[in-house]
Amino acid sequence: MGRLSELFEPDSVAVVGATDREGAVGRAILENLSTGFAGEVVPVNPNRETVLGHECYPDLERAPAVDLAVVVVPPPVVLETLREIGETGIENVVVITAGFSETGSEGARRERELREIAEEYDLNVVGPNSLGIMSTAVGMNATFGPERAIEGGISFMSQSGAFITAVLDWANDQEIGFRDVVSLGNKSVLAETDFVRQWGEDPETEVIIGYLEDIDEGAEFIRASRDVTDDTPIVLVKSGRTDAGAHAASSHTGAIAGSERAYETGLEQAGVVRARSVQELFDYARALSGLPVPESESVAVVTNAGGPGVLTTDAVGDSTLEMASFTEETLEGLSESLPEEANVYNPVDIIGDADADRFAEALDTALADPNVGSAVVVSAPTAVLAYEDLAEVVVETRDRHEKPVVTAMMGGQRARAPEATLRESGIPNYFDPARAVSGLDALARYRDVRRRSRDDPATFDVDRERARRILERTKSRSGNQLGIESMDLLEAYGIPTPEGAVVDDPESARELAESIDGDVVMKIASPDIAHKSDIGGVKVDVPDAEVADAYEDLIARARNYQPDAQILGVQVQESLDLDGSTETILGMNRDPQFGPLLLFGLGGIFVEILEDTSVRVAPIGETEARDMIDDVKASPLLAGARGREPANTDAVVEAIQRLSQLVTDFPAILEVDINPLVAGPDDARAIDLVVTVDTEEL
Repeated sequence: MGRLSELFEPDSVAVVGATDREGAVGRAILENLSTGFAGEVVPVNPNRETVLGHECYPDLERAPAVDLAVVVVPPPVVLETLREIGETGIENVVVITAGFSETGSEGARRERELREIAEEYDLNVVGPNSLGIMSTAVGMNATFGPERAIEGGISFMSQSGAFITAVLDWANDQEIGFRDVVSLGNKSVLAETDFVRQWGEDPETEVIIGYLEDIDEGAEFIRASRDVTDDTPIVLVKSGRTDAGAHAASSHTGAIAGSERAYETGLEQAGVVRARSVQELFDYARALSGLPVPESESVAVVTNAGGPGVLTTDAVGDSTLEMASFTEETLEGLSESLPEEANVYNPVDIIGDADADRFAEALDTALADPNVGSAVVVSAPTAVLAYEDLAEVVVETRDRHEKPVVTAMMGGQRARAPEATLRESGIPNYFDPARAVSGLDALARYRDVRRRSRDDPATFDVDRERARRILERTKSRSGNQLGIESMDLLEAYGIPTPEGAVVDDPESARELAESIDGDVVMKIASPDIAHKSDIGGVKVDVPDAEVADAYEDLIARARNYQPDAQILGVQVQESLDLDGSTETILGMNRDPQFGPLLLFGLGGIFVEILEDTSVRVAPIGETEARDMIDDVKASPLLAGARGREPANTDAVVEAIQRLSQLVTDFPAILEVDINPLVAGPDDARAIDLVVTVDTEEL
């Protein structure tokens, strides 16, 4: 697949299926291309000699060479057309035609063949089932939508064509400009990751935004976005949920880490600023495309209206920002320049008779304060305040201090003209002060993205072949799970476990217990019984003399509970001192889009009740492993809260990274549940294990 620059800046475009028939998609696209596009437009249709005044060609072979082909032919003809495109050497294609995977099995078969043809000829294909694409750089509107975008720095992709038409109609009214617009359609070849990479290399794209319903190849999307967001912010609205989280999970991890959580985590790791609504999407985009990132979270509010000032303060409290504490010098400056009735503390209320000059003095003083990272100017219309003058002084003052400033000029028509002045200087204006704060919040979140520290995943010395042999045991079983009988899987990847083994008769249990110092823990070993403690399938602090009887009792309990369960024996295990340790859970659930989703949290029997867990998409490095621990509310327990001896968090961090390597090395592992992973002062050891395996992937 080649670079996509010619997709957005072609010198010539062919419309295959162009027609002059009223109401036809082929006509709408040709009309849109014929208005404003700087390049050549080439209609292709064997049944026409001319279309809308353009010479029409019977096929691409007899047409002039073009850089981009837009395909609007009936579904049965698309594949033949795509081959013709490949034979003529055209690299970039937009397939408008619907009737592919969105329509059923026959359409899905047709789409598979489309992908095969695209791969054979190395084609960049947008769609099928796409509204089309736009590029304001060359005035190209290769869509059948009713609106064309105005020029700007936002590049926009959407999985919904209808969303694009609605957004453009609204954005034109708001005078929000775009660089490129792409209707992704079915994403048979080109998907969101391809456009993230393209726009990340485009110096004219100031911010990337998108509406997505799913993400193909989530791990690759994370890698690409991480690189891009160092310089170009990405804001996405993600709608819809997969059904992965609704399936009955066979482990604690699977029950807790559902698919929506994978998206939340994956987008955060990618450095994406996630918006929850269309309004937020564009509020964030406007701030990110025109303002510098703030140096701190501290916000100053300057207003001529007490009520809106309080609303703004509440909005700051609801965000990741904080109200700035002014220095004594700032307070003195405000006191000297403002009327006695004004409030010089943040929010600064310069009272209702303020004109633009008073706003300028207060804003200038606030922005000069080293404790202020950004500012919100909130104004209500009065007879003494000209919004045009206010817009000019806000721009001038912002330019002097080079700190981000947003405005909330509350009003209707009165605010329209001043908005243009602000927009030209990259300052967004919002009617609602809460939305103004939200825009600043997005800037601060993006600043944190750029400041984040990342490290490459560690590669430990492991016994991969031993692990493979252990996983292959599932091939000889009726089910696809491994349990405590396979603790050596963890040992193969260097995750410590207590001394012990699974034995299949009482005498062997007694002999093993005698070789272990102290009393032992005994557990039923069955891949069919996941929650052993629920059936009395666990005995703790068993002395050597009682081991044989305990073995018989555990086997009987398992048989009574589930007569058809596969019983592999009983695990006899070293007993650990849990009083000075913390039980945690370490696990993985493989998400259909993002792959292995690691989970860490408070473990033991309360994990599903408390749900105090954190997740990351594997593979991860040491920094993210430590972040997983810090994100858990109960993490102070590991640090030694209430006089407890601190746990060896380094050992926990290493265990997380080693599990990350294991599940990355073996895509066949669907779920892992290590519960508990006991974190003590000296080490962290895995006590119990459930692994679910896709045997067809081995």
